[in-house]
Amino acid sequence: MSKQPSKITLDNFNSLLAEGLPWAAETGIILESVYDGFATMRLPYHDKSTRPGGTISGPHMMMLSDACMYAVVLSMIGEVQLAVTTNFNINFLRKPSESDLIAEGEIIKLGKRLAILEVSIYSSSDNEIVAHSTGTYSIPPTTR
Repeated sequence: MSKQPSKITLDNFNSLLAEGLPWAAETGIILESVYDGFATMRLPYHDKSTRPGGTISGPHMMMLSDACMYAVVLSMIGEVQLAVTTNFNINFLRKPSESDLIAEGEIIKLGKRLAILEVSIYSSSDNEIVAHSTGTYSIPPTTR
């Protein structure tokens, strides 16, 4: 499967993240790659993101996953800030190592009003999957 160009650039998405969700951007989260229907994001390991036991907290992994889904949606429909999460499910599979987390997201189905997505999150130090999520995004009717 060839990688088609994205309808949003890395710089555009990272600027959108910094301006629209500054609390998320403060974690250092960044979009590393994006193609039509696929995105990779990184959440740097930081003490402020951990829970007791030294692992990145569940809410931070949820934020990473949802942000990655948003990037995937925008890669296909362009910069539509009002595309929003309507459903989100995550399974925590194992404790992440004390390292950055990498999220790989992709589209499952893009319809006129809804996008169905999935994201796998990996520890960067050992490339082991630590969480898997699925979600649905609502797409405003004027965008398609």
